Order: sequence, then C-alpha cells, then structure tokens
Amino acid sequence: MTTANSKPKTIIALGLEGSANKLGVGIVKHVYPAGIPTDTELQPEMIELANVRDTYNPPAGEGFLPRDVAAHHRATIIELLNQALADAKITHQELDCICYTKGPGMGAPLQAVALVARTLSQLWDLPLVGVNHCVGHIEMGRAITGADNPIVLYVSGGNTQVIAYSQQTYRIFGETLDIAIGNCLDRFARVLKLPNDPSPGYNIEQYAKRGSKYIELPYTVKGMDVSFSGILSFIEQLAKTKADQYTPEDLCYSLQETMFAMLVEITERAMAHIGSTEVLVVGGVGCNVRLQEMMGQMAIERNGKVFATDMRYCIDNGIMIAQAGALAFARGFTTPVHDSWITQRFRTDQVHVEWRT
Repeated sequence: MTTANSKPKTIIALGLEGSANKLGVGIVKHVYPAGIPTDTELQPEMIELANVRDTYNPPAGEGFLPRDVAAHHRATIIELLNQALADAKITHQELDCICYTKGPGMGAPLQAVALVARTLSQLWDLPLVGVNHCVGHIEMGRAITGADNPIVLYVSGGNTQVIAYSQQTYRIFGETLDIAIGNCLDRFARVLKLPNDPSPGYNIEQYAKRGSKYIELPYTVKGMDVSFSGILSFIEQLAKTKADQYTPEDLCYSLQETMFAMLVEITERAMAHIGSTEVLVVGGVGCNVRLQEMMGQMAIERNGKVFATDMRYCIDNGIMIAQAGALAFARGFTTPVHDSWITQRFRTDQVHVEWRT
C-alpha cells in the first residue's frame, strides 16, 4: 500500500439529505492514521459526530406534494444545521467539505436542499460534493454493519434494486419495472387511512403483525425484475369492495408476505450468480422486521448472513450523504458550483465508485 502522504489525515464532512419527506443533516469524521492510500480501498475510521432529522407528515390518508415538502425543508434546514453543529461540538471552520444529495428524488425538495448546500459552500468557502442517494445508503450500510462484499437489496419509497459491486461500479442485477415497494406500501396505507406518522410502511407492518389469514395476491417476478403495480391495484379493489370478507390486518399481512417473497427470490438468485454469502438490506423498507426475517431464513439456508441497520440509518438521513461524500472527496472528487444541479433520475450504476478497488 502506498499513500500520497504518510502523515495522518482527517476529513470532516457535512451531509445534507432532502430527496423526499425526510430532511437530514449529518456530520462524519474520517480518520486515516497513515494518510490516504492511493492504491487500495479506502477504509477510514468512521466517527459519527451528528445525525439529526425532521420529517414532513401530511394528514392520514393523504400523500405528500413536492411543493409542500420543499417548503418544509426550507423552513427547517437552518435549525437542523445549527443542531448538527452543536451536537458535533464543532464550528463550520472545521469542516472540509459540504455534501448534498444530487439525486434521485423529488425535484422540488432536492432543489431546496441543493440551494442551501450551494450557499453554504460559497459563504464558508468549502468544496461541494454531489452524492447519489442510493450510493449513500449502500456506503452507510457497509460502514455500520461491516459487510464485506454483499449483495445489496435497496428498498425504499422511490427505489427497489438488487445490486452487486464490480469494477468500481454498483451494478444493478434487478429492479422494479414500475413503482417502488415503499411507494406501494404508502399508497395502500392511504387506502386504509393509516397515519403517516412515523411512516405509512411502519404502520402497515404493525397491522401485518396482527394478521393471520393469507390472501392470494398477484406474484410478479420477471427474470431478475419485479412489478408491484398490479398487486397494488388488486389489493386496493379487495379493500374497497370486499371489506366485509377481509380485515385490514389480513390484507397488510398478505401484501407484505407476497412482496417480500418476491424480493427474497431475486436476491437469492443474485447471490447464486456471484457466489456471495452476504446480503445487505438498506433503505427505509429495510427497517421492516418481517423482511429481515424472511431474508435471514433464505441466507441461513445458503450458509450466509443478512446485514441490516436500524431506523437511524435505514431511513433517509444526512450522515449517509456525508459518509459517501467524504469517501469521494478523499479521492479528489468535488462538484463545481456551476455543476451543482440536481436530477430526479440518477441511477446507482452511473456512479464511479473510485474509493473501492
């Protein structure tokens, strides 16, 4: 291993996340005791300094509109920023870079947070680092769990992907062909008029725990890809037209069991393809205990192991953006202000993962 400079090196990164209804500000410190290596994978000591979050919750039975989420982020972000700096016990002069979510996500919220990142960069004379939201989830999951080279199941309100790493790219083996699994859960929660606090998916999970009667639903796996729109249409009709035959608890139970089985199938196929014994579950839906149980049972049968994080890290947060951004920054990557735009479509496999070998 060679280093550009053998002196100890420290990077402190601020991360701003606001791609959906969660607004997060995080600060992470990376320590390289022997300097930053130039020819090996970056594996710094990671120290969490701050990880604060605020959520926009519309009334029960309603979804959230991008303009309302953006207004929430604009009204809340300065307070969260000050809280993060206070929690970290540092001033902005000690930061090395400002990392923000470049995409994917909802346009208006992304723009609101990118504007703040751009402004802070110029006020504080610090470099910007645009971060892929999905890669942020993956890198935070790897750092927290210690997973080596897992198959990644990324499941959230806007994304459903099975991912494997190869040649400095997180390659997508399979994904949803229509809506994300989290979006499917959220929309069904609105049909049942479940609260949005703490999240629609969490409330469906609690209902499902009380369900016991399995109702057969469409099971749609196409090769390595999945489809959830047909399941949603079918179960919405059951809830609206046969409420006397099926309880909300049994509907939630059946929806979870069917969709999670689909995810287990394509994840196991990806594990077999690359010979992996590890699964890392990331994203907001990854908090679901039943999904972790089903994935864990499959992994045990393959003499493997499942890695997952708790709600501090699986739900959108600022420190995951700081984590991925700090790694990219250590390899010399920055985003010029004139390129600090956002994009609602930014695929995981479009990122050059230069910090891995």
